[in-house]
Amino acid sequence: MVSKWKKMKLALSLNLCNYLPRTLEEEPPSSALNSAERLSDAALLSPLNWPMTPTPSSYRIRLSRSSSKSSKQTCSICLTKMKEGCGHAIFTAECSHMFHFHCIASNVKHGNHVCPVCRAKWKEIPIQKPSLDLPYYPFDRSNNDAAIRLIRCLPPSQRAINQGHPEPAIFDDDERLAEQIVIDGETDVLKEENRGSVRMMDMKMYPEVSAVPQSKSCENFDVLVHLKAVTGDQISQYRRAPIDLVTVLDISGSMGGTKLALLKRAMGFVIQNLGSNDRLSVIAFSSTARRVFPLTRMSDAGRQQALQAVNSLVANGGTNIVDGLRKGAKVMEDRRERNSVASIILLSDGRDTYTTNHPDPSYKVMLPQIPVHSFGFGSDHDASVMHSVSEFSGGTFSFIESESVIQDALAQCIGGLLSVAVQELRVEVEGVCPSVRLSSIKAGSYSSLVTGDGHSGLVDLGDLYADEERDFLVSINIPVEEDGHTPLLKLRCLYIDPLTKEITTVESHVLQIRRPEYVVEEEVVPIEVVRQRNRFLAAEAMAQARTLAEHGDLEAAVKAIENFRLLLAETVAAKSRDRFCVALDSELKEMQGRMRSSHVYEASGRAYILSGLSSHSWQRATARGNSRDGSSFVQAYQTPSMAEMLRRSQAMLLVSPSHQRLIQPLLSFASQPKPR
Repeated sequence: MVSKWKKMKLALSLNLCNYLPRTLEEEPPSSALNSAERLSDAALLSPLNWPMTPTPSSYRIRLSRSSSKSSKQTCSICLTKMKEGCGHAIFTAECSHMFHFHCIASNVKHGNHVCPVCRAKWKEIPIQKPSLDLPYYPFDRSNNDAAIRLIRCLPPSQRAINQGHPEPAIFDDDERLAEQIVIDGETDVLKEENRGSVRMMDMKMYPEVSAVPQSKSCENFDVLVHLKAVTGDQISQYRRAPIDLVTVLDISGSMGGTKLALLKRAMGFVIQNLGSNDRLSVIAFSSTARRVFPLTRMSDAGRQQALQAVNSLVANGGTNIVDGLRKGAKVMEDRRERNSVASIILLSDGRDTYTTNHPDPSYKVMLPQIPVHSFGFGSDHDASVMHSVSEFSGGTFSFIESESVIQDALAQCIGGLLSVAVQELRVEVEGVCPSVRLSSIKAGSYSSLVTGDGHSGLVDLGDLYADEERDFLVSINIPVEEDGHTPLLKLRCLYIDPLTKEITTVESHVLQIRRPEYVVEEEVVPIEVVRQRNRFLAAEAMAQARTLAEHGDLEAAVKAIENFRLLLAETVAAKSRDRFCVALDSELKEMQGRMRSSHVYEASGRAYILSGLSSHSWQRATARGNSRDGSSFVQAYQTPSMAEMLRRSQAMLLVSPSHQRLIQPLLSFASQPKPR
């Protein structure tokens, strides 16, 4: 076996590294050796800091003990300081950017031959041979016979450096879940037991009027059912439910340059904000899809490995969304263990060039029962397909017009996923009076059912984030009643606590209305009922306009939106300048502007409408447009947890003055009170 000294001499003879012993004057203080500070990834791959031209410099490999200056540097891949005394080699490229050698070698192994920071193309590539303890460079073989001899003396199995590990047939290599969580030296068992006594849902019912004359019968009498999950402050007293997250990322040729750099930075933000019990897997797709990172807990080591995997991505090839989704679904299906919360995030800027003959239902067949939140950015993505994927799976579709806000869009989504309060929420509605019949339930994209006899119905609402609200309208028929009141409905709510896995049942009071002989003054419909009526009618107008636009009749599409805007203006909510209705009208006006021509509709109108339709149908926040306008409707349905994560993202970007104009309107809008 070759000794370390012989290996050192061999490396030095090939000019592969320079070992610089540290002098006594360079001894770092003990506090520096003990520091475990982790830096923010705010500067990770920021295009604002890219130099216009690389600064020529020779390649140098130094052990991290070589100088005190290196301890002040931060590796842009793993985001940790390159501290002295850790025994890790430091690599300085010709563009003068520095990295841990093992980080940059992993980057290169995945095919990335450019600087992760400034995108300068490297002439000499750092590679680490498994047979050597020291790193080396393979030089141009025609000019370096010694390098050729070194490579030839290795076993054949160790020559294929850039070959990645083959994917397993079954993705059952997910990292095991944490068995027990310790907080401040004590387990969370007691807190979880106390959590069972906390009511995670609140329910209310609002009749359209509180009194109906005895001699009058009513058809399609609306009752609003309002539900709200427990607040984030209450959840923060307990350990939140961990998540299994799979990100399916487009790395086709169109993603090259700034787009991929911003996507990597956004993924860095996601990785840094996942907890140690959350697990992440990364799927990358272009012409084909591959799993670049298995489902792994985001411990310190897991984060570093995830960052290395993401930063190794290189843009090339076509766009095969189906293959990417298929592989993402397989990760979820094959995992040995399962966190209670699971989700898939899909990001793409293009159209599927490999499955153009597949109808939308083909996506439905291969998707697991896990929500897919899709993000389409730019003017060339297939908004119809991505919206369909989200609709089929119970996720949302967001339209990112400017790639500079990719991170903000992901931050808002992650803020919700990390605050799931209840799961598999089902609301059962029962008519109390035998003569009261349910005629219909309006619940947007949520599944609902009314029994044949009209005595009962149900709505499946899925998962709710902390502070998130759900509203649906139950239309009933009320008979003539000589008694002084008529009992109408009662509710039964069932849900699963994602942390304790317990099924909880909550029942409401019986809703009843007064039945006087005469009603002197006509009652005003509650603003809560009017607001939700407007939301459902707006979604219907958006769907109608989209159908007309797809058939090329943009004039009729604009007219459909205009007709509803006129109707909206006459409602009590609009006349009272209700914030929700004002913002809704602004959004509808924006949609009309994006249908002024076929070119504009194809570039942004379709995606903008579908993102708005997704948001209002699911009653959940989505990103849409360029988000630079303070009147943007991006923040509708945003929860405090989403707003907090968005603020974290924007705080990172605020380090650059160039982002002030982009971010300030969002900060101002997010700080306004959210409508009920």
